[in-house]
Amino acid sequence: MSHEDFPTEEPAVVTCGLPYANGDLHIGHLRTYVGGDVFSRALENLGQQTAFVCGSDMHGTPIAVQSIQQGVDPAEFALEYHEQYQETFPKFAVEFDNYGHTHDETNRELTHEIVRALESEGYVYEKEIKVAWDPEDDQPLPDRYVEGTCPYCGAQARGDECDEGCGRHLEPGEIEDPISTISGNPAEYRDRTHKFFEVSELSEYLTDFLDRLEGTSNARNQPRQWIEDGLQDWCITRDLDWGFDYPEIEGDESGASDDLVLYVWVDAPIEYIASTKQYTERVGADIYDWEEAWKADGEIVHIIGRDIIQHHTIFWPAMLKVAGYDEPRAVMASGFMTLNGKGFSTSRNRAVWAREYLEEGFHEDLLRYYLATNGGFQQDVDFSWAKFRERVNGELVGTVGNFLYRSLLFAHRNFDGTPDAEVSEEVEDRIDEAVEEYQAALNEYSIRKAGGAAVDLAAFGNEYIQRNEPWKLTDDDPERAAQVIRDCVQIAKALAILLEPFTPGKAAALWDQLAEDGSVHEATVADVHEAPPGAFDEPGELFEKIEDERVEQLNEKLQARVEEATESEDDGTESDEGADSESESMDIESLVEDRISFEDFQGIDMRVGRIETAEDVEDSDKLLRLEVDIGVETRQVVAGLKQLHDVEELPGTKVILLANMEQAELFGIESNGMVLAAGEQADLLTTHEDAPVGTRVK
Repeated sequence: MSHEDFPTEEPAVVTCGLPYANGDLHIGHLRTYVGGDVFSRALENLGQQTAFVCGSDMHGTPIAVQSIQQGVDPAEFALEYHEQYQETFPKFAVEFDNYGHTHDETNRELTHEIVRALESEGYVYEKEIKVAWDPEDDQPLPDRYVEGTCPYCGAQARGDECDEGCGRHLEPGEIEDPISTISGNPAEYRDRTHKFFEVSELSEYLTDFLDRLEGTSNARNQPRQWIEDGLQDWCITRDLDWGFDYPEIEGDESGASDDLVLYVWVDAPIEYIASTKQYTERVGADIYDWEEAWKADGEIVHIIGRDIIQHHTIFWPAMLKVAGYDEPRAVMASGFMTLNGKGFSTSRNRAVWAREYLEEGFHEDLLRYYLATNGGFQQDVDFSWAKFRERVNGELVGTVGNFLYRSLLFAHRNFDGTPDAEVSEEVEDRIDEAVEEYQAALNEYSIRKAGGAAVDLAAFGNEYIQRNEPWKLTDDDPERAAQVIRDCVQIAKALAILLEPFTPGKAAALWDQLAEDGSVHEATVADVHEAPPGAFDEPGELFEKIEDERVEQLNEKLQARVEEATESEDDGTESDEGADSESESMDIESLVEDRISFEDFQGIDMRVGRIETAEDVEDSDKLLRLEVDIGVETRQVVAGLKQLHDVEELPGTKVILLANMEQAELFGIESNGMVLAAGEQADLLTTHEDAPVGTRVK
């Protein structure tokens, strides 16, 4: 890879974490896929050759067990969801260049090739381990159907991952006090020979890799702790009947892997390569060469959920290194999504399902914009219909739509389209500034800022037309009126191009309103100054306001569904609670026994603040120096947020500051207050509504 600013001369590959083919999609799932589609389109918008690929993850324990429960073949079970995903993604304008699945022959061949490379390079060894066994059925117990205690943090954990605590990958046999979730009985351990990938030997390489890695700060920083604690080798086989068989290895006659399949996290990421190869096979290497992308310094960008950072920054690059493939240039890890402040729960039907959103008649671009621009990509985001309405009405309707409709309608009625005038230097410079902000944001891996660059340009357009009042100039100074509207039409064309990654359908509609030739999806930022056609028809309004009554109706529907599902659960219906969101499954600390009086609480001075600046504290891995405006003054505060938040996205963030905290000195910097945050991920406390800076929390 080049590590040069995008666009580069090397082909890019943008991938999204594979959706697991065992359930319906909700909008929490869509955040990553919309983010990937936006980033891929935006790279192409800059002029970067890009392939956007993904596929369904069809292997692993849950699919094996669920297919048995339903009495169907696991391939048939998974393919049904795979086909559903293929139909659903395009409905949200998530358009992969290739969407495959992990059970196809291309992925099998590449997986066996890479595993043989791990073997031939001496990074695979056999080891006898204790494997959980179901004593009732006398068969191996799949790791995800074992529960117990994490040996590292003491939280409740699955057999392969501490999903409710520290997030560590757990090797078979590591979990303490295991039980079978199938029978509820204590699980037994039996000796079995398995294959291990010696990741520990690649610690030095992985440390250097993380130094080079771009993307979100959580993806770069979180894995360092695992390396510092000492990497554990990965068991790459499982006692299952569903998955890829371990490949035959020349000279290996031990037979130890004859009845084992490969661990799902071996073949799942290899699907990224397989899907890219399938894209090349379809369009030809002259259009896109998968080997140039994966074997000759391509720009590989993975866009994933926060729960699979370890797999993409430790296990996956280690495999690629040994097998002779390119390492990723960047990993963008999203935060989690909640719904009205609570975790998504499929068992309680507390979710906004993808199909439900479409059935409500909303345009897909509204949700795309909301998901892509509502907070930094790595930050947790809460969805509510009320917040959705506010973003749509305020930014898409009030800012973007208002400017486009008023300016293009005036242009049509007074000039039959684009006036015959030159674009002013002021507007040319402002469009250039928007493009520069847009490109810089993408090179910072901030799709929120890229979207903000476009909306800010629309806000400038509103201010520009209001300041110049062309409706007052048509009689007294028609040439000046023509020049002002000519400027506005050029801004509209630039907006169509800059908004295309976020709202591709609406951008295409705007392109048509301008009577432009060709497709806006093929336009690039190099086209923002090209003159639009001279004539166009009367425009329509691109965005429709969402009324308060509609939100009330949607909330009532959601509440009714949750209550109905909860009643069914109370009647004994089996629950999958805890499987859907970090927010519902995390280990909660015990309450502090000692209580304080109301008078003591009155002595605590907490204020609404706004972070004005944020910068690294020299020689500290965790600390940032913040300047926080609390209304009456601006405080300097040192906070341990460096590894958990994107530093550049903190300015402008509303926080709660403990203002009468004793002053302290950290790394030679005076800290005058404490920013409040929740949990290990430092979820910053803020206000639900727009409380003014300086407001006291009571």
